[in-house]
Amino acid sequence: MKTLVLTGIRKIEMIDKPVPVLKNATDVLIRVKTVGVCGSDIHYFAAGKIGTQVVQFPFAVGHECSGIVVETGSSVTRVKPGDLVAIDPSVHCGVCDQCLTGRPHTCRKNMFLGCPGQLDGCLCEYIVMPEFCCFEVNESLNPIQAALVEPLTIGTYSVELANTNFQDKTIGIFGAGPIGLSVLMVLKSKADNTIFCFEPLDYRRKKASELGANYAFNPIETDALETTSEIEPLLLDLVFDCSGEQKAIDDATKVLKPGGKLVLTGIPPEGKYTFDMDMMRRKEITIVNVRRQNHCVEKSIGLIKNGIPVEQMVTHHFKPEATQQAFEMVANYQDGVIKAMIDFF
Repeated sequence: MKTLVLTGIRKIEMIDKPVPVLKNATDVLIRVKTVGVCGSDIHYFAAGKIGTQVVQFPFAVGHECSGIVVETGSSVTRVKPGDLVAIDPSVHCGVCDQCLTGRPHTCRKNMFLGCPGQLDGCLCEYIVMPEFCCFEVNESLNPIQAALVEPLTIGTYSVELANTNFQDKTIGIFGAGPIGLSVLMVLKSKADNTIFCFEPLDYRRKKASELGANYAFNPIETDALETTSEIEPLLLDLVFDCSGEQKAIDDATKVLKPGGKLVLTGIPPEGKYTFDMDMMRRKEITIVNVRRQNHCVEKSIGLIKNGIPVEQMVTHHFKPEATQQAFEMVANYQDGVIKAMIDFF
């Protein structure tokens, strides 16, 4: 089968590998339909690591996918051959302390698609996943929407972790890539908040405005605190950082009002931030960390069924043979790219 692997920094090659086989009664063989290129894939592509997660080449990336069930193990009941499925890329053990307390996303033995030292990614023609990672969406979603369930779960979970009554809250989002836009769309499904979006790229600010952001500013060309305070003198109740950039953290701290909350959804490439603890302490700002998603796949499928326009994030489609081009485009923010998809069928 066709398989895309990283063979070095900014190098992707197509190789041929055997089609995987079922090993357990709960396994499901899936023919991959389409794969989204994620920001974490780009970290591995451009830097070979995310924090302490370091790639050993060759390495198969990819974790946002949909597919058609081809074969099921003897005990599988929730899906059948021919079903279109959305995939949760996180495989948990089900028996550790984290799993038993309802936190499978921080499972002690978690294995994640396309994560160094864990599972091979889904940028290939076939994958095998356990039954509990497969969500049938035959009548409700198309293959593109089904693949976008995964990034939407991050937005859904981030909004859940904010743990607030959103009515009348003023909100900021730093970064209008796929995750920032996912947060925005989920927020708009909750209440008609005043939402500020801070994003350097013009075309992404435009997309944020189209999806419901009330204000969209370039934080490089304008001062975030000044522009925010002109509109909201008391500043913002809640800010989501979806960029992973140090400047965004600095600006977010400034635009939050005393008692505000900062939700860290983005991933810093070097795995570290510096906080102005004098300001954080004086404002008594709450920090919330987001680890992927927890029990949000079915919720996100429901949001798409109810009209959240996830496909508006998709700007480009590529064949598997053009995966190198797709990754270069996303890494370099070329041609107005927001979400690129690799389509296998």
